[in-house]
Amino acid sequence: MSLDTLRSLIPDYAKDLRRNLDAVLGDSGLPAQRLWGTVLATAIASRSAIVLRELAPEARARLSPEAYTAAKLAAATMALSNVFFRTRHLLSDHEYGALRTGLRMNVIGDPGVDKIDYELWALAVSAINGCGACLDSHERVLRGAGVSRETVQEAFRVASVVQAVGVTVEAEAVLSE
Repeated sequence: MSLDTLRSLIPDYAKDLRRNLDAVLGDSGLPAQRLWGTVLATAIASRSAIVLRELAPEARARLSPEAYTAAKLAAATMALSNVFFRTRHLLSDHEYGALRTGLRMNVIGDPGVDKIDYELWALAVSAINGCGACLDSHERVLRGAGVSRETVQEAFRVASVVQAVGVTVEAEAVLSE
């Protein structure tokens, strides 16, 4: 299986997704590590076995072992924190924000790669998981470190394409049964 296989699984009615996938993978302004870490982290966050199976080998080939692990770590950490902080943010009772979190997330201090890469991957996963509080937090760190709005947007552009491809190919797999 390969990227070509993934492209072939996108139905004709969603051909724009195929074009967008080609665009984010081929014309991204992100350096390779940032791009492929974003791709891997969002493929995991998409919850699509098909997308993950097709994109993970390409990501592994393009990332150092440390970056590959850190991208997986970003997806795992955000799976936890996005639910927690999104819920805290959505509750009408803002007193929950004053309570101790009680969750371990020490890895954020040393993810094994450049902090900007990790923050970008965490932001992209947070976009898929819909956590506004986490999006704001990661965007603030990135912008404070001098990362441009265009770079931040590129991360959530990749996330949106990977998520949409995942939803579409998973639906087609079920509908073709």
